[in-house]
Amino acid sequence: MNINKAPIALFAYRRVGHTQRTIDALLQNSEAKDSDLLLFCDGPKGEEDLESVLEVRSFASKISGFKSVKTIFRERNLGLAKSILTGVAEVLSNYDSIIVLEDDIVIHPQFLEYMNFYLTTFENDERIGCIHGYIYPVSGLPDFFFLKGADCWGWASWKRVWKNFNQDGSDLLGQLQVKKLEYDFDFLGSFPYTQMLRDQINGKNDSWAIRWYADCFLKGLLCLYPGRSLVQNIGLDLSGTHSGLDPLLSPELSVDRMKFVSNLPVKESIAAKKKISRFFRGKQTSIAAVKRFVRRIVSFILK
Repeated sequence: MNINKAPIALFAYRRVGHTQRTIDALLQNSEAKDSDLLLFCDGPKGEEDLESVLEVRSFASKISGFKSVKTIFRERNLGLAKSILTGVAEVLSNYDSIIVLEDDIVIHPQFLEYMNFYLTTFENDERIGCIHGYIYPVSGLPDFFFLKGADCWGWASWKRVWKNFNQDGSDLLGQLQVKKLEYDFDFLGSFPYTQMLRDQINGKNDSWAIRWYADCFLKGLLCLYPGRSLVQNIGLDLSGTHSGLDPLLSPELSVDRMKFVSNLPVKESIAAKKKISRFFRGKQTSIAAVKRFVRRIVSFILK
């Protein structure tokens, strides 16, 4: 399929080693040479971050191997949520679609092929709001399937969706409650996404992603997932506090090649949703285990 390649927005901050690995993985994708890369580098929070931030910027200024590279160096620290919200909007003011990565994601060599294939396949299908590269390590999932909502770990979308993104957490929570959708929103009651939204409203987290999920969920938009992950998180390896997270949430990527097909059934896979729900529940064998598992997932999502 001869298609234009979507731009890649990469959000970085102060981890030059992780940023290098993310770029190296991107360059393993044959589509990289035909893709525009826009690298958003957040500003330092204080003097203690300045050296690390400057290291990332020095590396960013030397990146090559893409169709074009544009670096956007923020003068002040925006934080991840504002950085992504403003950065995605900036990119989509000039493009019709976007692929979004953060600086601690390593991707499969076919990740860009997957994203571009389905961005083109579903560009005019208003039932679909998001394409996602990560999936939890759950066995027996379909090769490709849809779930209601949107996601945030190596994802893609279109201007037609983002321009209508409701970022008001209070309004989104109110709609969920009025429509009595909390159970479904919480993956059949298996994970506290509704509480995460409440926490965002109350300033306990600064998640843009929980609002992105809620908005697309309430609109009935579908998100496409692969049956095995095309994304590996490498950002949870920096301290003993996070040890044990990678085997649970982000195992090594398979090197097997994938075949992409366009004639997918465009409807939510209830079977896949139930399997993922059982995966969540299966990690919760005691009150203490519940708390540990929730903390792990939340840190993985909110970072």
